[in-house]
Amino acid sequence: MTAAKAGQGVGPIIREWRRRRKLSQNELALRADTSARHLSFVETGRSTPSRALLHRLADGLDVPLRQRNTLLVAAGYSPQYQETPLDAPRLQVVRDAIERLIAAHSPYPALAVDVDENIVAMNLGTELLLRDVSPRLLVPPVNLMRVCLHPEGLVRQVVNVEDWRNHLLGRLYRQSVYSGRESLRALYEEMSAYGPATATESQDLADPIVACVHMHGLGAELRLFSTVTTFGAATDITVAELSLETMHPADPGTAEAFLAATFTGIPRGLAGPAGDVVSSGPLRVGAEDQDGGGDAADDERDQGGAERRRVVGGGRGAERGEEHGAGERDADRGATFLRGVHRS
Repeated sequence: MTAAKAGQGVGPIIREWRRRRKLSQNELALRADTSARHLSFVETGRSTPSRALLHRLADGLDVPLRQRNTLLVAAGYSPQYQETPLDAPRLQVVRDAIERLIAAHSPYPALAVDVDENIVAMNLGTELLLRDVSPRLLVPPVNLMRVCLHPEGLVRQVVNVEDWRNHLLGRLYRQSVYSGRESLRALYEEMSAYGPATATESQDLADPIVACVHMHGLGAELRLFSTVTTFGAATDITVAELSLETMHPADPGTAEAFLAATFTGIPRGLAGPAGDVVSSGPLRVGAEDQDGGGDAADDERDQGGAERRRVVGGGRGAERGEEHGAGERDADRGATFLRGVHRS
């Protein structure tokens, strides 16, 4: 929407963002340290804002970095914010942070998603949670909302499906409004077309403490709640649009189910385009393990970890295992970074 108006100058884009944020000209002018009269001139095209004023207006409107570049270009300035591919060397520190955070949350599910809700990384707990999801929903780019709300996704396992669905749709709608992204609006409309599973009885989503999802999985009744983390003060578009979601057990039974599944479950794994196996995050190998050291118990745990890391090639349907060597017994607690995530 904002891109379509870019050819008309920056004024209509600023006015659109102001209306999206439900601010009057006086309120925005106060936030941007300018006069309402000057802001009116900017919105109607009678005045061209300076680069400094544009930044103040963007701050006052809480405009995301990607759309700030649109504002700058529409006003005749060069874009300021870079968009670096997540697999670029420049973002190694970000990938390390993602892996560290979601690995530390093991055995419970944790994942990272981009602005369009595509999963870019996950831990073993997430793979275990998704092992009953239709394989066609697990071909990268894997969209979290489709995985959750598609009739062949997690919704089949959810007990309080109607309220959980409304919770996710509300979140997606707010994200589409905040970002102004047409892709999120289209995703919201697609997800809205999926009705709740008719065979599942709806129950209350919230308990007295926190909203939970109640579902069947891992051979148990699971109750989970989630937290979302973002990168503070990001100056790169890719980093600013990443968020990390961690799911926490809401009762002892759920915690025990994930602990048990970590050591006994074999997740199906994810397949890339044409059946390519997804790439894994860097593995931490100790000096003793590099020398082939370790006792019989270590070797047994290594073998078990390699077994849990087997994946299935989607396009060919042939099971392929990555046999990791000694010293990688903790790798099953790490992160899996997915290929095939595209951003428009």
